[in-house]
Amino acid sequence: MSLETAEEFHARVAAATDAEGRLPVAIEAMPGWDIFPFELDGLRIKPLEPLADSEPPREGEDPADCFCQSPMPADRAAQVAWSNERWLVVALGMKLPVSLILRPVEHVDIADMPDDMAAEMGRLMVAVTAAVEELPSVGRCHIGRYGDGGAHAHPFFFGRPARMLQLRGSCLLDWEENLPDLPEDVRRANAGHVGRRLVERFGGDGPAWES
Repeated sequence: MSLETAEEFHARVAAATDAEGRLPVAIEAMPGWDIFPFELDGLRIKPLEPLADSEPPREGEDPADCFCQSPMPADRAAQVAWSNERWLVVALGMKLPVSLILRPVEHVDIADMPDDMAAEMGRLMVAVTAAVEELPSVGRCHIGRYGDGGAHAHPFFFGRPARMLQLRGSCLLDWEENLPDLPEDVRRANAGHVGRRLVERFGGDGPAWES
């Protein structure tokens, strides 16, 4: 059995579109879930675009151009919740109770990560998840890896608000954009808890704003 090409996949999807190049809304799928954040009246999918000639280059495809080759900007350094000589956990300015990025200090992406670093990353991901789920305002920790914008590994951790059941699952980030801003003292308290838990388990330095 031969593997399907990008052209074959795109052609198969395009064959399912209407005269305007739009796929039908799969009402029985995500839009039909109780967690879907939008009403269905008037909802439609954008027309399917042509297949691109190639994948666009990501920031840091050339390691020499990666942001990790320059000193971290002061405002970003002030958001580091935990660090050691090989890893950083950085708090993000999102609207959920806590939003974090785990990233290696050296330039490496997940697909080419050495085994020893991959093992470290796995342990850190478990520890970050556990610490996020200890927060009283968090029901679950969601983990995301997208990697379309940057070639430096950067898995995300999102604290899904506790008992807000509409925010469960894969629509969490659609809801997040419409939430009110998170107060900075709340952001730092929650991210700081995660940083201190990592210090307990792995050593390193805790929240930059507490040093």
